[in-house]
Amino acid sequence: MHTDSLDHRFMHRAIELARQCPPSSTAYSVGAVIVVDGVEIATGYSRETDEKVHAEESALNKLDADDPRLARATIYSTLEPCSTRATATRLPCTDRILAAGIPRVVIAWREPSLFVAACEGVDKLRTNDVEVVELTDLAEAARSMNDHLDLS
Repeated sequence: MHTDSLDHRFMHRAIELARQCPPSSTAYSVGAVIVVDGVEIATGYSRETDEKVHAEESALNKLDADDPRLARATIYSTLEPCSTRATATRLPCTDRILAAGIPRVVIAWREPSLFVAACEGVDKLRTNDVEVVELTDLAEAARSMNDHLDLS
């Protein structure tokens, strides 16, 4: 059972992770947490392991692709998972989440059209029967470490 307080707790954790991102003028600072049965099993943040790694990608890379817990997991991401990558050799995070079989995604804000024309992560996830929860009350906190970008 997912409660608002549990969702908020793990989104605050994702926001803390996003604050660890090295700033970039060409990418967002994002944090991600993968949770199963109220327990954090993996975390990640943008540029954690290399300059191109996304938060969700980093967290998923820490688990076996066939980890059976992923079928019961929720991934918390401060930003809508990408549906297009500028780095063509890397799978978009939305596709990674779908491939992992994660049934629930919680985000704080949707990706603006700064780096891609239109992110379709939420729509693609919902089309594939993934539950997507938006915690818009935490959007400003999740956006704050990206203030150096022109998000207007």
